[in-house]
Amino acid sequence: MARILITEDEDSLRSFVARALRLDGHETDEAADGAEGLEKLKDGVYDLLLSDIRMPVMDGIELAHQAKDAFPSLKILLMTGYAEQRERADDLAEKIIDVVSKPFALPDIRKAVARALVA
Repeated sequence: MARILITEDEDSLRSFVARALRLDGHETDEAADGAEGLEKLKDGVYDLLLSDIRMPVMDGIELAHQAKDAFPSLKILLMTGYAEQRERADDLAEKIIDVVSKPFALPDIRKAVARALVA
């Protein structure tokens, strides 16, 4: 299965998603903001970055740009609960797989991750 980094500033959501993906057999790591996520990416090898867009310190858009520049083969899936944030991700069309809208049901995020891993 895949090694996935989940970058989300909301602790309960981050833990919820991590648990669900581990049940699917994936290995997960977690980061509370984009800067921490970037450090974890530099320290390990990941198949997928699953990141919120709106976070403190470094948002998911900047994280996606830096992550893709440093790790061109990394697959990136973003999450957001804000329509305007989704529009901000449009310039990332060639760097990311998709943007998942929050709130989402557990089966939705599991399917989105499965699709992203085979893309």
